[in-house]
Amino acid sequence: MIELKNVSKWYGPFHVLDNCSMSIAKGEVVVICGPSGSGKSTLIKCINGLEPFTKGTITVDGISVGDRATDLPKLRSRIGMVFQNFELFPHMTAGENIVLAQQKVLSRDRAAAEAKAHELLERMGLAEQGTKYPSQLSGGQQQRVAIARALAMDPIAMLFDEPTSALDPEMITEVLDVMVKLAEEGMTMAVVTHEMGFARKVAHRVVFMDQGAIVEDADKEAFFGTPRSERAQLFLSKILQH
Repeated sequence: MIELKNVSKWYGPFHVLDNCSMSIAKGEVVVICGPSGSGKSTLIKCINGLEPFTKGTITVDGISVGDRATDLPKLRSRIGMVFQNFELFPHMTAGENIVLAQQKVLSRDRAAAEAKAHELLERMGLAEQGTKYPSQLSGGQQQRVAIARALAMDPIAMLFDEPTSALDPEMITEVLDVMVKLAEEGMTMAVVTHEMGFARKVAHRVVFMDQGAIVEDADKEAFFGTPRSERAQLFLSKILQH
């Protein structure tokens, strides 16, 4: 479904991605982890063309992301993206946030878009929150609205960029529960996160990055057993001891 081959990216002299290669099969859940500044968020944003890359190739469902002939807005409409800070329109209700792109991008009629929004809000445990504005919702509720908005586009894959890092601890679980259900339903997912409990529960593979490079790409049992690289062992020793 998603394939990266020898992807590199520079910000001026700074080498932010260094020859990264990985693939994600249909229905597979891959967790991307590593220390801050390791290139995780940049890598995931390159997958749907939100960040341009300098070298290499990325294909999603057979479509080349870096090809100038590719219709990136159309491709992005097929790849759900959930950001760290929700990115909801503050002047629109939760329901309107979910309806908008369905109408503008998919050309769904208003009634169908509203029905889809209601169905997804119910699925997220937010059936009573559709008429509220983002400022009236908790962080966990806002992030679930953002997930519903992405799912409303009937995506072939979902990308999550540290979806719980801006949340209070009590709200993290309600978002992770939704993501676990998505994984169990067979959604193709790439998730940048430090939530190792989530990775242990639903990931098929764990990709560990450091200094812009993919240091390790292993199934979760091998990764949480004894990572091959010393750098990944050190990372896990610090993140799992608390």
